[in-house]
Amino acid sequence: MNDLDRKLNDYFTGYVVRKDLVKQASSNAAVPSYVLEYLLGQNCATDDDEAIAEGVERVKDILAQHYVERAQANAIQSDIKLRGFMRVIDKVTVVLNEKRDAYEASFENLRISHVLVDSDTVRQNRRLLVSGVWCICDLSYSPNEAKNESSFLLNRLKPIQMAHFFLDGYQMGRDAFTTDEWIDAIIRSTGLDPNQLGRRSKLFMLTRLVPPPRKRQRSLSARSSCESA
Repeated sequence: MNDLDRKLNDYFTGYVVRKDLVKQASSNAAVPSYVLEYLLGQNCATDDDEAIAEGVERVKDILAQHYVERAQANAIQSDIKLRGFMRVIDKVTVVLNEKRDAYEASFENLRISHVLVDSDTVRQNRRLLVSGVWCICDLSYSPNEAKNESSFLLNRLKPIQMAHFFLDGYQMGRDAFTTDEWIDAIIRSTGLDPNQLGRRSKLFMLTRLVPPPRKRQRSLSARSSCESA
């Protein structure tokens, strides 16, 4: 681990991922790469080889115990009922049920829906309402005879994908880096080795990350008025 690695780990703890560890931690399950990267960032943020090896094994154990495979959905539902509680990793989507005046969650792989979610959780993780978010969730089970209401209870939800972009935190971390260090960090995040590039090449690569300007299109009404003139 070089000086830049150590600095990134110091100021962005939990957000730095060694890409070479992703393959080591992956299993036969179709786990999204960002789920693996999140877990690796939480368990392998160190330069100690022994600690990294232990962290990779810990990630494998977490996936084996908590990642929900769709083919195992019925078995895991039964496990939650029998145990009364279980922690799962799944993609969660939330909708507002206006008839009940309540937010309800659906779990993609676990195949359960109508799970009540408190308003504060939705407010803090707005992306749940849009495209869904991969989360670590604590679920419990309580028999419920009410129609259209799940017997599964959501006790805790922690997003794996970033539900918000915390700009202030990144700005504070950025202040600790020189311009050249930050350029190297961005270049590395694209999968390239900044040590193999000159400064001009690095700047050229950065320009490729800038989205092109949106072209202005005249409205039909404006075009029609111009043609009539």
